[in-house]
Amino acid sequence: MNERWSQLSFEDRMATVEFRVGERAHITVDSDICRSCTTKDCVVACPANLFAPTADGGILFNYEECFECGTCYQVCNSEGAITWTYPDGGQGVVFRRG
Repeated sequence: MNERWSQLSFEDRMATVEFRVGERAHITVDSDICRSCTTKDCVVACPANLFAPTADGGILFNYEECFECGTCYQVCNSEGAITWTYPDGGQGVVFRRG
């Protein structure tokens, strides 16, 4: 790890990230499909911890602080459960340092 970053706390690093939230969610989750998923890999794999299982077996997703890394889309094994597109122009995550 770069020494400059190793001296910063996670909170300080996150303070360098800006989220320009658009009105349209760039990721949508189909909870009907998620209810049949037994692994819920997206909940564990999302580095921003934006997926939350619901009591009825579905998944809630909060797109406002998404890193747009695509991890959820890559680990999901239920076709059609996650729809991933890029945010609208000028919206989305902005990494201000590195």
